Amino acid sequence: IEPAELTRKFSLSFWFLGDDKYGRKLIIFSSCCMPPSHQLNHHRLLEYLKYTLDQYVESDYTVVYFHYGLRSSNKPSLRWLREAYREFDRKYKKNLKALYVVHPTNFIRIIWNIFKPLISHKFGKKLTYVNYLAELREHLNYDQLIIPPAVLRHDEELRAAQKGGPPPPVKIPPPRPPLPTQQFGVSLQYIREKNNGELIPPVMCQTVSYLKRKGLKTEGIFRRSARVQLIKDIQKLYNQGKPVSFEQYSDVHVPAVILKTFLRELPEPLLTFTLYDQIQDFTKVESSLRASRCKRIVESLPEHNFIVVKYLICFLHMVSQESISNKMSSSNLACVFGVNLVWPPKGTISLGALAPLNIFTELLIEHYHTIFSSRCLPQQVLP
Repeated sequence: IEPAELTRKFSLSFWFLGDDKYGRKLIIFSSCCMPPSHQLNHHRLLEYLKYTLDQYVESDYTVVYFHYGLRSSNKPSLRWLREAYREFDRKYKKNLKALYVVHPTNFIRIIWNIFKPLISHKFGKKLTYVNYLAELREHLNYDQLIIPPAVLRHDEELRAAQKGGPPPPVKIPPPRPPLPTQQFGVSLQYIREKNNGELIPPVMCQTVSYLKRKGLKTEGIFRRSARVQLIKDIQKLYNQGKPVSFEQYSDVHVPAVILKTFLRELPEPLLTFTLYDQIQDFTKVESSLRASRCKRIVESLPEHNFIVVKYLICFLHMVSQESISNKMSSSNLACVFGVNLVWPPKGTISLGALAPLNIFTELLIEHYHTIFSSRCLPQQVLP
């Protein structure tokens, strides 16, 4: 199988879904989408896996593995699994914070026992077996997940078999109306109206201000996660209109995660749904013309979105200027922020859609002054 065809076939089973609730990259792998083993060069598959993951494993990340659909026809050999485990050295294992195995079978448990002597106790603690999809709601933003139809059907069959009848629909509580002080999960317009017309949302203003003073030289800024309960508590403070002081946490990664979480929970992305297709087509443009194309796309944003995007990218440009210290170049920042700036109106971002998104974001950051110079609005705010 040719490399391009391998990429196409394998990427159907491999998805990057931005960040989870706590600022960690979220990677989905679905066995049922794997092509038959005889169609794959497994050595090349391993190299492809490593090449793809290399873009993300410097950050904290979470993996969700949908086991249903792994059959004798597409199952890798034990020898290959052992080689893969050895190839994925400490760099890949260190920043993996959670591994959720959905619909585990006896095969999974046998494999785990075979490999147990090779697996560290610390790595073993990261594994969670998930018997039913509903259990994922405790750990992840369930609605963000791409779940193959075959996996959904299998889950219904398992629940029906457990109860001896048709499975009841999973109950989702109706959304509560937002508080007047709500900051997360509401639109830019809502926040502006409830904050005396302020153009930059308070969460962005406060996190950027703190990070500009304390975090510009921090190595790996925006790549680390923070304690789950702490992030929830800070979100609650913001949503209740209570003051938040990042000084008391003595950890620059806390406001960094809060900033990414805020962007990710906007009902419509900062770069809007309208521009998603234009950004996906961006790599069809000749390299020398991409900066000017990028500029035209950004200038078509609604005025308020343009002001907020300019504020954020101005700050990220500052971060990139300190990359000798913080190791966060424009390219590294793009890998972190691209998926938090735009996503499709339906579904989530596939592996193939990441490249144009990351290239576009990298250009925004690297050529900030060129791209944002001509549209100077009287109301604009900069960090």
